Amino acid sequence: MGMFRFLDGGVKAVLGVDITSSTVKVLELSKSGGRYKVESYFVCPLPPNTVVEKNISDVNALAESIRKAVSQAKAKTKDAAVAVAGSAVITKVIEMPADLSEEGMESQLAVEADQHIPYPLDEVALDFELIGPSESNAEQFDVLLAACRRENVDLRAEALTLAGLNPKIVDVEVFAVERAFKLISEQLEEVGEQVVAIADIGATMLTLSVLVDGKTLYTREQLFGGKQVTDEIQRRYGLSLEEAGQAKKTGGLPDDYESEILEPFREALIQQISRSLQFFFSSSQYNYVDQLVLAGGVAAMDGLCAEVEEKLSLPTMVANPFANMVIGGDVNAVALATDAPAMLIAAGLALRSFDDNG
Repeated sequence: MGMFRFLDGGVKAVLGVDITSSTVKVLELSKSGGRYKVESYFVCPLPPNTVVEKNISDVNALAESIRKAVSQAKAKTKDAAVAVAGSAVITKVIEMPADLSEEGMESQLAVEADQHIPYPLDEVALDFELIGPSESNAEQFDVLLAACRRENVDLRAEALTLAGLNPKIVDVEVFAVERAFKLISEQLEEVGEQVVAIADIGATMLTLSVLVDGKTLYTREQLFGGKQVTDEIQRRYGLSLEEAGQAKKTGGLPDDYESEILEPFREALIQQISRSLQFFFSSSQYNYVDQLVLAGGVAAMDGLCAEVEEKLSLPTMVANPFANMVIGGDVNAVALATDAPAMLIAAGLALRSFDDNG
């Protein structure tokens, strides 16, 4: 059903391209003897206001940044996978007769979609996946229907095309995180039926996903992120946006930076994570999580993981999807280790290259 193919396995060798409000991340993986290998990667900053709250506002600037990231990474494949935000996608599980042909199913799904989706169908990208026999009726199949405004898909495809890539897959960020979680779960002592929360803290958005038995049960996005630190550095010390961003990374800020900016930010972040968890508890059968995983660019902040674990009384770790991977000789391993917590979605997209993760 058109370009929106986040449910389609069987696509080979794709470059994961993660577009956020502040950066473009590209990642290329290969697999040999059961182990993944990082072939190439690069993180390229975006000009301000290129992407605002997951919406592309300057497709040409975005395409130029993607082109630069691909060039710097020296990526070999031109086929790319990109993702839309989970909040932009409507999903619904519906029952359909098990004996329907694929054409019949598509026709029936169009009728169902018209009932469940609050946009005209000609403005929507649709996809579906057979889940399996219905538990309530043996003659029916459960089908996952997913829909997204076509402009969200088309703008991402256009940016990839302008950058010289072939847009092969448009995924959903939540599904990409779920796929990448398989890499993280290898590092946990017990996974099984565990309830694992992933707090992905980006520049402007905090996304909490809760997975049970490796499947996403809950997700919530809220406006909160590391850019607040950059903005406060700008305001307090009279720096430009670029100078503030650089100072945040390299240090050299006045002595009161820790107490006046970082400590209040960490406290506010922990409060936001706690609040998101409370929303999950109030809307599900669970009143606990077994493990918290911190992801996103903010996750690597000095002392954050230990402080979160102490304040929330919850086992906490920083995400590293590359912990058990081979790192290619042309890849800057030190930079990759620093960027690893922010590469979860890119890893989930790059994993689309392999059938067993499709």
